[in-house]
Amino acid sequence: MTPNRRRASSDSPYEPQIGFSRAVRQGSVIAIAGTAPLAPDGTTVAPGDPAAQARRCFEVIREALRELDADLEHVIRTRIMLARIQDWEAVAPVHGEFFAHIRPASTVVQVTRFIDPQWLVEVEADAVVPPTTTPERAESPEGSPPPTDRA
Repeated sequence: MTPNRRRASSDSPYEPQIGFSRAVRQGSVIAIAGTAPLAPDGTTVAPGDPAAQARRCFEVIREALRELDADLEHVIRTRIMLARIQDWEAVAPVHGEFFAHIRPASTVVQVTRFIDPQWLVEVEADAVVPPTTTPERAESPEGSPPPTDRA
């Protein structure tokens, strides 16, 4: 595996079958794959309820971020895919529950269908974690250490 690259799994039965990770962190960037409304046992959560399915997708995304030392506040973009575009009105408030104060760039699209016909929604997300620096180690844009107030 590439140095500085970490992966998170949600134990979806599709991950090993298709050969993907729930999320991949490369340096400060995290890409989260299309996240379906799956319960930990691999069954579909809340068939017929787009809001409950969206909530589960965002919970799985939050879990993946935390596994990679990040959180929802680091999300800069979400992509919401719906099997029925009219479900946007049920799903949008759920997005707001998780992201109202973060306000990432977001797209909502309709797709023809998902792998499992019970799924009404899938969500992807991208996150950027700022580098951790301490004042003693931070450098100015010119490359010199920042001034300090120490005597």
